[in-house]
Order: sequence, then C-alpha cells, then structure tokens
Amino acid sequence: MNKSEFKTFLRSVPKAEIHIHIEAVVSLAGIKKMYKNRFGKEMTKEEQTELFSYNDLNGFIQAFLKVQDLFISEKDFNIVFKELEKYLVKNGISYCEAFFAPSAFIKKGFSYKKMVEIFHKQISRIKEKHGITIKLLMDVSRTFGCDNAMKNYEMLKSVPCEDIIGIGLGGAESKGPAKDFAPVYELALKEGYKAVAHAGEDVGPESIWDSINYLHSQRIGHGITAIQDEKLMDYCVQQKLPFEVCITSNTFTKKVVKLARFHPIRKFFDKGMLVTVNTDDPVFFMTTLLDEYWICSKSLKFTMDEIKQLIKNSFIASFISDNEKTEYCNQVDAAFAKL
Repeated sequence: MNKSEFKTFLRSVPKAEIHIHIEAVVSLAGIKKMYKNRFGKEMTKEEQTELFSYNDLNGFIQAFLKVQDLFISEKDFNIVFKELEKYLVKNGISYCEAFFAPSAFIKKGFSYKKMVEIFHKQISRIKEKHGITIKLLMDVSRTFGCDNAMKNYEMLKSVPCEDIIGIGLGGAESKGPAKDFAPVYELALKEGYKAVAHAGEDVGPESIWDSINYLHSQRIGHGITAIQDEKLMDYCVQQKLPFEVCITSNTFTKKVVKLARFHPIRKFFDKGMLVTVNTDDPVFFMTTLLDEYWICSKSLKFTMDEIKQLIKNSFIASFISDNEKTEYCNQVDAAFAKL
C-alpha cells in the first residue's frame, strides 16, 4: 500500500487524538491573518521563516508564545476552532482531547469566561455539524510557576464547562519540575477532574517518575525518555499507564531521537505499553495525524494489524466511558474488516 492509498484508507477509520494543542492547529494562512490583525501589515517571508526556526524544545516554546501573542481578543479563538474543525475532518478524527493554555491570554487581559463561552459554542457547532466530540484539558503550565498554575485551576472551577474535563502540565520541562505542581494536581484529582502531564520529553525518566509519584498523572505526554529505564517501562506495562506519543515532535526537539525510524514507540509497543499516536502541534511540526500513522507504517514497520491496535489504544486511553470505548473500538474493527 503506497502513502496515498494508506492515507485514503486511514481517513475512513474512526480515530482519536488525545495530545494536541489548539493554538498550534492554526494554519499558516490563519497565522498570517492574525498577524495582520495584530500589526496592521502583512507578515513577511523572513518573519515566517524566523517563527518556524527552532531546534529544541525551548526554542519551540518561544515560537508557541509568539503565536499566542498574535491574539488580540477572545474572538480570535473562533479562528482557532475553525482551523481545528478543518484539521479533525481532514484526518478522520471522531474524538479529540485537546490542550488549551490560558496563562498568556489572561496576562493580556482576556476574559476567561468569554474564552470558555466561545469554546463551548464552537465545540457544540462542530459536534452538530460533523458528529465530532471535542473535550479540553487546561494546560496549567510549568512556564509561569505553581502559583499561576493554581490560579488557572481556580479559574477552571469558577467557570464550569462540560467541555473542559481536566488539567495538563506543559511548558519548559527542565524549568518546572513536576513535583512543584503537586498541590494543584492533588486538588484537581480530589475534585473529580482528569489530570495528565507532559513528562520525559526533554528530561530523563525521573521526570516521568515524578509525574507518577507526585502528580498521580493519569497519562504521560510524550514519555520518550522512559526508554532509559527498564523498571519504569515494566511499571507502565503493569499499570497500563497510557503514553501520548508524538513522533515528529520528538524528532524535531531531538532530545532523545533525531530520526523517526529510531523512535522508541516501536519498543514501547513491543513491550506491551499502552502507547497512542498524536501530533502535538501540527502547524509547528508540519505534520498531521495521518502522517504520523504513515511514519509508523513506513519508518517503524508497524503492520496494519498493529496500526489498528494503535488506533484503538487512543480510544482506550481517552477519558470517555467504557461503553463508548467499546463502541469506538468496534467501529475501528469494522473499518479494518473492509481492508
């Protein structure tokens, strides 16, 4: 099966994506539109090149913050969700759990309540139009420290929204140890919210252990440095702890792996870990979910049966009910039966 045939088939298969940042789904056209609204002039090619020029995680984070700085009002999130809608439809995604990071916007004076109202309106519209379910996780953010993370969590509680189901911990991993954010996670889990954390993306396996022991994270974002710790991998197999793997993102940041064919997802899967395939930040890493599955097939030699299991894993690792997981997995089996 060539790439075109593979992607055409996989587009028809129900899929979930559970590690993606909504601000990073905005296309270059969308970014240029927001730039013009922000500065009253066209974005130059040199500025485009500079925005997407980075070779490590911290460089990428700076680029991410620059995109966030282009937002001039809460209404810009309408652009974000229209871009997310196009992305989900194009990739045949039925269910999505996406991160949003409010800190930079709150610092700009945006109203969290107005942001959430737009989120709900757009998510409801997408559900009605396409049948796609979107749930959100608030990135409480390492970048601005624990006090800010707690303020973000308090905002989440103060404006209840059925679309926002929990919190995540993103940002500069080396500058914000997971254990520093334990008070926020303790509250969130106690009060019934879901809790996940980026870990083992740019720091060794000790960061993953801290996310497990101090945060009690229900999923691990990235987690690629687990490959350096056999006991950690064994633990994750035993606990069925899901990993949100982002292959292209990990090769861009180059902390553990520089070429896709050497990505540890292959070893994780063979060992029996519950790994899922995701994009992280599609526009920044010039990828899509269909592209990521093609990498699994072409570069990492996953068979079609294994691709099917990876797809089912994303539903299994999600925060939907057991009945919904079963229904989605049955739909995946039915789609592959036609292959």
